Amino acid sequence: MSFTTGTLLLRESVVLAVLHHEVGDWDAARDQVIADNRLQMRTHNASVRVCREVISRLKQLTPIELAIVHDAPYQEQAYVLWLAVCKRYRFIYAFAVEVIREKYLHLDFALTRADYDAFFNAKADWHPEVAGVAPSTREKQRQVVFKMLREADLASHDNRILPALLTPRLVEAIRHDDPAHFALFPISALDVKGWRR
Repeated sequence: MSFTTGTLLLRESVVLAVLHHEVGDWDAARDQVIADNRLQMRTHNASVRVCREVISRLKQLTPIELAIVHDAPYQEQAYVLWLAVCKRYRFIYAFAVEVIREKYLHLDFALTRADYDAFFNAKADWHPEVAGVAPSTREKQRQVVFKMLREADLASHDNRILPALLTPRLVEAIRHDDPAHFALFPISALDVKGWRR
């Protein structure tokens, strides 16, 4: 439930993915990024915190997905980083599948605070770690998730769900990772059926 360090963190993710590609080691990449302040943070502690968060997400990706982060166009990068966030945080993964995708499949494109709150409350009934989240943190988490969706172009500025336009390269990467991850994106059931083959 601790996903308020940053939103999609695309620029920071690209910096770390490129450096990891060059040095081949997460620890070395982290040390170099922090030493040179490549994330352009105001304080050392902020740099350490954001670096830790970004690496924890990027480690969720397969080598093929990670390659997309460091050398693909913006939209592909954003989709892969959404995938990384979902894989890192099971709460967001469940929200993507159980709320966003379901609403999309039912042609209900308005994503509201009430949708998030209903989902949160349902999870809180079964998971003490969710129930223990303070109201102020819950508000911040909702803001972060909605902003991530907008940054990934999966939601509009007024929180309407936008269809994901996955490229053949990204489809192949997700299929080789786990075809179940297609459910993280607002895409048609027909597309998913074709891609799973």
